[in-house]
Formats: sequence, C-alpha cells, structure tokens
Amino acid sequence: MPKSKNPRILSDELVELTVFYSHRAYPESMRRIVARVQVDGKEVEMVFITNNLEWSAGTITDLYRCRWQIEVFFKQIKQTLQLSDFLGQSANAVRWQVWMALLVYVLLRFVGWINSWAHSFTRLFAVVRCGLWQKWNLESLLKLYGTANGSFRYLGQPEQAYLPHLL
Repeated sequence: MPKSKNPRILSDELVELTVFYSHRAYPESMRRIVARVQVDGKEVEMVFITNNLEWSAGTITDLYRCRWQIEVFFKQIKQTLQLSDFLGQSANAVRWQVWMALLVYVLLRFVGWINSWAHSFTRLFAVVRCGLWQKWNLESLLKLYGTANGSFRYLGQPEQAYLPHLL
C-alpha cells in the first residue's frame, strides 16, 4: 500500500493467509494497519485487520475508534443497568427492556449533569436505586449523600446509611 501521510499510521500492509485451512476459508487479501491511537487519554499502538482495500488507513482507524466507543457505551449500559438477564422471552419484551434501560441511562446522565454529580455513573445509579421505591426529590437525595456540589471527603456519614429522618 502507498505510504500514508498521516503520522499516526505506522504501517499499512497487504496480507494473505498461507496456512492451508485458513487460506481455503478466506483466500482474499486483507489489510494489516498498525497505528497509534488514543485510548482513555493515552496513546497506544494498535493493529487493525480489515478486508477494505479502498479506504485510507486513517479512515479505517477512525472507524474502529468510533466503533470502540460504541462498544464501550454498550458495555457500560450492560454492566451498570444490568441488562444480562431479560424478564421476557419474546423479541418485543427484550426490545422494551433495552429501550427502558437506555431511557434510564439517558435520564440519569442528565440528572447527574444538572446536579453537577462529581462521581461515577455507577455510584449515581446505586444512589438512585437504593431510593427507588420511595417518593423523594432526587436533587435533595443527591445533596443528602454529600456528593452533588460536595467533595469525596464527606461521603461516609452515619446518618446517610439509614436515612432515619426521611422515613
């Protein structure tokens, strides 16, 4: 492949599988692109394999970077909102549960942004989840936990464990 003008692209090579069964299963040529990309604020070297021989190496690395962000987003949703077990078996039931999880995710992100939540999304989810069956003002609940407009130093207060004055 021609030398890329992008300094982040370290190599762009055409490769073919040579082992008999691998070559029989996939006889076409592929591309192996080695590039420096940013992952979590750090620059790391990654290798990309693709069958797209037309796009530039920079475009392919950008595509994988965007796809990785989507994968991380869905991993966070599955882990935080616990989408591993579905309540229903039909496609419609699963679709509804995924849509509800996405709605909860977006609403909690918005609540965290409005209340200047300084901690992780997982902690916000846990705080809201613990008070889910009570009728509380969410803003006052977050302030009670000492996290909205607060600091990490005041997270563990004894009265926060039981919330006796709210019952």
